[in-house]
Amino acid sequence: MSRTPRPARYRPLPEKLGQVVLVFEAIVVFLAGLTVHGLRATPDGVPSWWGIVAGAVVALLMFVASGMLRWRWGFSVGWGLQALVALGAVLVPAILLVALIFGGMWAYATIGGGRIERRLAERTAAAAGPEPDRPDRSQERH
Repeated sequence: MSRTPRPARYRPLPEKLGQVVLVFEAIVVFLAGLTVHGLRATPDGVPSWWGIVAGAVVALLMFVASGMLRWRWGFSVGWGLQALVALGAVLVPAILLVALIFGGMWAYATIGGGRIERRLAERTAAAAGPEPDRPDRSQERH
């Protein structure tokens, strides 16, 4: 018995770009956790290996969040993770550079990607012409 495969779900541009940003940022965040451990930049009384744990947990959350971008609330989770990475600059100031670079890419992916997606939808609608049940009244004068 042969089943016809389902067509792939349409993924809007902000979802695709956001996933790329989050996955690459997850790798960098894990490396930042290793840096916190190597520099022993954790607060007094906290073992430095917690830097590795924190980096791994945030990286894992970013991988999971990249899959949640199919829902609108997934982008809020992504923004929260961007803020969490920026807070890491308290331990190692150089992490602020990572937060600014990836935060900028995240902003472009979500805001700029949405803008591009809307323009494409407008162009597609304009190319399709007027709806068949409604006459085109764009040329009429009042």
